[in-house]
Amino acid sequence: MGDRAGSVAFASVPTFQGLEFDYALHLLPPGRMGFSRWRWELWHGSTLLATGWRTDRGAAVRALQGHGARVALRMFGLRREPPAPATLTRDLAPGRALKVELGAVSFTLMPRGLDRDLVPVAAG
Repeated sequence: MGDRAGSVAFASVPTFQGLEFDYALHLLPPGRMGFSRWRWELWHGSTLLATGWRTDRGAAVRALQGHGARVALRMFGLRREPPAPATLTRDLAPGRALKVELGAVSFTLMPRGLDRDLVPVAAG
């Protein structure tokens, strides 16, 4: 059919991998109103990016993913809306990492304070 003016075909879209955010997620004691809350924190290195609390652990996990998505998209200058809360997972086992993919941008949520760079030392 020939070459169409103004049309561009991509064989593949490059992806960026390796972006990591740290997170903290812990249960707060019941407040004056008598209900417990889950506090979440999103970190990039030593910079606190976002923090908040939710009454449900699953909602706190979704908040972590949603804020991580906004920051990741903003870091690369993308003007795409972050995923809807219904598409995010509610399950994040304590101390586990979570991979979040947003098309060309993906990131990993890693537990804060995890000593990833330690080298095992032989006893004896």
